[in-house]
Amino acid sequence: MNSGPAPAVSVIIPAYGVTAYIAEALDSVLAQTYTDFEIIVVNDGCPDTAALEAVLRPYLDRIVYVKKENGGVSSARNAGIRVARAPLIALLDGDDAWTPDYLAVQTSFLREHPQTDIVYSNGVVFGDSRLAGCLAMDLSPSHGEVNFESLLSCRCSVMTSVLARKAAILAVGGWDEELQRAEDFDLWVRAAHAGARISYHQQVIFRHRHRDSGLSADAAGMREGALAALEKLSRTLSLSAAEKSALATAQQAFRTDVIYYRMMAALRSNDASAALGELRQLLRARWTLKFALLGIGLRCAPHLTLRIADRRARP
Repeated sequence: MNSGPAPAVSVIIPAYGVTAYIAEALDSVLAQTYTDFEIIVVNDGCPDTAALEAVLRPYLDRIVYVKKENGGVSSARNAGIRVARAPLIALLDGDDAWTPDYLAVQTSFLREHPQTDIVYSNGVVFGDSRLAGCLAMDLSPSHGEVNFESLLSCRCSVMTSVLARKAAILAVGGWDEELQRAEDFDLWVRAAHAGARISYHQQVIFRHRHRDSGLSADAAGMREGALAALEKLSRTLSLSAAEKSALATAQQAFRTDVIYYRMMAALRSNDASAALGELRQLLRARWTLKFALLGIGLRCAPHLTLRIADRRARP
């Protein structure tokens, strides 16, 4: 697959814990109406490599297969981009999928908007999840211009499937391999700060699998990862006074979110004591009448409050 002229798009698919799903991802790429691409699958030290390679065997003449020691998704994507021959990089998680017109729509967007370096779209959630059928941008909307501040405040959220100019990714050093979570958030913030133009549109052209066992299912953990990224950015970027203020505001918002999601996890686990402890921290950070009433309930009638909270948390 490395012979012949360079393709227009390199599709990078990290593979770790996706053996049961990666054939669906590959089939969705091979079904594209736009065909000027190469597929790079990066085996990131899968513990089930034998099973993964058995699934990949029918595709080996149509993919570039990279095998490496485990280093995390950032390491896998960086490994993929190092062997990518195309000027455009398309990111696809190994358990997600594209509609047949994904690449046609995305490459057309970059052709019609030559100043855009990175483009993301809308998609639909699928899988064994209460969120199945929801649109990605209903769950994580984007409003207005994508820039450093709007990414920090989550007013704009870059989706999982992205088409980017390789030069824009390389200009900021690729993915940070020290980050185990929020690595994409970190990259897009750094790219925006460096002057990359990020755009989006509302066409539904990818499918995002929501799995309870996936990294994104841990809401508190994801926000802790974002906090780690923000702390690093505060040390490594040259920021204006306004940018420092925006970053500090984002840090406070993520800290509050971490406490909130820890509290919700304790409520779902019927742990009234732990939930009350988190709630006390939350009330110091963000007092609301709803949280105050929840605190009274957890102190005075914990079992009843837990039952009510559990019913409201169920799909």
